[in-house]
Amino acid sequence: MRSITRGLGLGTAAMALTALTALTWPGTAGAAPAGTASLYTPSSLVLGVTAGPDAATGRVLRAVTLVCAPKPGGTHPNPAAACAELRASGSQLDELAEPASDAVCTREWNPMTVTADGVWQGRRLSYTYTFANPCGLWNSTGVLFDF
Repeated sequence: MRSITRGLGLGTAAMALTALTALTWPGTAGAAPAGTASLYTPSSLVLGVTAGPDAATGRVLRAVTLVCAPKPGGTHPNPAAACAELRASGSQLDELAEPASDAVCTREWNPMTVTADGVWQGRRLSYTYTFANPCGLWNSTGVLFDF
Protein backbone atom coordinates (compact mmCIF):
# COMPACT_ATOMS: atom_id res chain seq x y z
CA MET A 1 0.00 0.00 0.00
CA ARG A 2 2.89 2.33 0.81
CA SER A 3 4.40 1.93 -2.70
CA ILE A 4 1.07 2.81 -4.35
CA THR A 5 0.79 6.00 -2.30
CA ARG A 6 4.40 6.93 -3.04
CA GLY A 7 3.78 6.27 -6.77
CA LEU A 8 0.69 8.49 -6.78
CA GLY A 9 2.62 11.23 -5.00
CA LEU A 10 5.46 11.12 -7.52
CA GLY A 11 3.01 11.02 -10.44
CA THR A 12 1.15 14.04 -9.14
CA ALA A 13 4.41 15.92 -8.61
CA ALA A 14 5.54 15.08 -12.15
CA MET A 15 2.26 16.32 -13.66
CA ALA A 16 2.46 19.55 -11.64
CA LEU A 17 6.05 20.13 -12.75
CA THR A 18 5.09 19.50 -16.41
CA ALA A 19 2.17 21.93 -16.19
CA LEU A 20 4.34 24.57 -14.50
CA THR A 21 7.04 24.18 -17.16
CA ALA A 22 4.48 24.52 -19.97
CA LEU A 23 3.06 27.71 -18.45
CA THR A 24 6.43 29.37 -17.92
CA TRP A 25 8.23 28.21 -21.07
CA PRO A 26 8.46 31.19 -23.44
CA GLY A 27 6.28 31.14 -26.53
CA THR A 28 4.13 28.10 -25.81
CA ALA A 29 1.47 28.90 -23.24
CA GLY A 30 -0.17 31.85 -25.01
CA ALA A 31 0.38 30.70 -28.57
CA ALA A 32 -2.61 31.01 -30.90
CA PRO A 33 -3.58 28.05 -33.06
CA ALA A 34 -2.04 28.01 -36.52
CA GLY A 35 -3.94 30.09 -39.05
CA THR A 36 -5.56 32.51 -36.56
CA ALA A 37 -3.31 35.56 -36.78
CA SER A 38 -6.01 37.77 -35.29
CA LEU A 39 -9.48 37.23 -33.92
CA TYR A 40 -12.24 39.63 -34.91
CA THR A 41 -16.00 39.79 -34.97
CA PRO A 42 -17.14 39.21 -38.55
CA SER A 43 -18.83 42.09 -40.34
CA SER A 44 -19.74 41.42 -43.94
CA LEU A 45 -22.85 42.56 -45.81
CA VAL A 46 -24.41 42.29 -49.24
CA LEU A 47 -26.06 45.58 -50.17
CA GLY A 48 -28.59 45.80 -52.96
CA VAL A 49 -30.79 48.27 -54.83
CA THR A 50 -34.04 46.91 -56.29
CA ALA A 51 -36.61 48.59 -58.52
CA GLY A 52 -39.99 48.14 -56.87
CA PRO A 53 -41.54 48.21 -53.41
CA ASP A 54 -40.50 44.67 -52.51
CA ALA A 55 -36.94 43.39 -52.71
CA ALA A 56 -38.12 39.79 -53.09
CA THR A 57 -40.19 40.44 -56.22
CA GLY A 58 -38.48 43.54 -57.65
CA ARG A 59 -35.75 43.76 -60.26
CA VAL A 60 -32.26 43.97 -58.76
CA LEU A 61 -30.47 46.94 -60.33
CA ARG A 62 -27.13 46.66 -58.54
CA ALA A 63 -25.49 44.95 -55.61
CA VAL A 64 -22.17 45.22 -53.79
CA THR A 65 -20.38 43.52 -50.94
CA LEU A 66 -19.10 45.37 -47.90
CA VAL A 67 -16.59 43.85 -45.50
CA CYS A 68 -15.77 45.85 -42.38
CA ALA A 69 -13.65 43.45 -40.34
CA PRO A 70 -10.79 42.79 -40.13
CA LYS A 71 -10.40 45.78 -42.48
CA PRO A 72 -12.74 47.66 -44.86
CA GLY A 73 -13.09 46.07 -48.28
CA GLY A 74 -15.45 44.44 -50.74
CA THR A 75 -16.88 45.82 -53.96
CA HIS A 76 -18.47 48.91 -52.34
CA PRO A 77 -16.93 52.07 -53.92
CA ASN A 78 -16.13 53.61 -50.51
CA PRO A 79 -15.85 50.78 -47.94
CA ALA A 80 -13.99 52.78 -45.29
CA ALA A 81 -16.65 55.51 -45.12
CA ALA A 82 -19.53 52.98 -45.27
CA CYS A 83 -18.02 50.95 -42.41
CA ALA A 84 -17.50 54.12 -40.37
CA GLU A 85 -21.18 55.03 -40.86
CA LEU A 86 -22.25 51.56 -39.77
CA ARG A 87 -20.11 51.74 -36.63
CA ALA A 88 -21.49 55.19 -35.80
CA SER A 89 -25.10 54.13 -36.33
CA GLY A 90 -24.83 50.99 -34.23
CA SER A 91 -26.57 48.98 -36.97
CA GLN A 92 -29.64 51.29 -36.89
CA LEU A 93 -29.71 51.86 -40.62
CA ASP A 94 -32.85 54.01 -40.94
CA GLU A 95 -30.85 57.17 -40.24
CA LEU A 96 -28.43 56.27 -43.07
CA ALA A 97 -31.25 55.75 -45.57
CA GLU A 98 -33.23 58.90 -44.79
CA PRO A 99 -33.31 61.48 -47.57
CA ALA A 100 -31.36 64.65 -46.79
CA SER A 101 -33.42 67.45 -45.28
CA ASP A 102 -32.60 69.79 -48.18
CA ALA A 103 -33.50 67.23 -50.88
CA VAL A 104 -36.03 68.44 -53.42
CA CYS A 105 -37.83 65.52 -55.04
CA THR A 106 -41.08 65.09 -56.92
CA ARG A 107 -43.89 63.11 -55.33
CA GLU A 108 -44.00 60.43 -58.01
CA TRP A 109 -44.39 56.81 -56.93
CA ASN A 110 -41.51 54.92 -58.52
CA PRO A 111 -40.27 52.87 -55.56
CA MET A 112 -36.64 51.88 -55.05
CA THR A 113 -35.78 49.43 -52.29
CA VAL A 114 -32.39 49.06 -50.63
CA THR A 115 -31.36 45.97 -48.69
CA ALA A 116 -28.52 45.00 -46.38
CA ASP A 117 -28.10 41.32 -45.53
CA GLY A 118 -25.28 39.59 -43.72
CA VAL A 119 -23.45 39.74 -40.42
CA TRP A 120 -22.65 42.91 -38.50
CA GLN A 121 -20.30 42.56 -35.51
CA GLY A 122 -21.14 38.88 -35.15
CA ARG A 123 -24.93 39.32 -35.32
CA ARG A 124 -27.24 38.56 -38.23
CA LEU A 125 -28.51 41.70 -39.97
CA SER A 126 -31.36 41.94 -42.45
CA TYR A 127 -32.53 45.43 -43.41
CA THR A 128 -34.93 46.81 -46.05
CA TYR A 129 -35.91 50.41 -46.80
CA THR A 130 -38.15 51.59 -49.65
CA PHE A 131 -37.77 55.07 -51.14
CA ALA A 132 -40.73 56.64 -52.93
CA ASN A 133 -38.60 57.25 -56.02
CA PRO A 134 -34.96 57.28 -57.21
CA CYS A 135 -34.54 60.90 -56.14
CA GLY A 136 -34.96 59.91 -52.50
CA LEU A 137 -32.26 57.27 -52.89
CA TRP A 138 -29.85 59.63 -54.65
CA ASN A 139 -30.34 62.21 -51.92
CA SER A 140 -30.02 59.89 -48.92
CA THR A 141 -27.83 61.17 -46.13
CA GLY A 142 -25.28 58.35 -45.96
CA VAL A 143 -22.73 56.69 -48.21
CA LEU A 144 -23.77 53.15 -47.28
CA PHE A 145 -26.26 52.89 -50.16
CA ASP A 146 -24.32 55.21 -52.49
CA PHE A 147 -23.16 52.73 -55.10
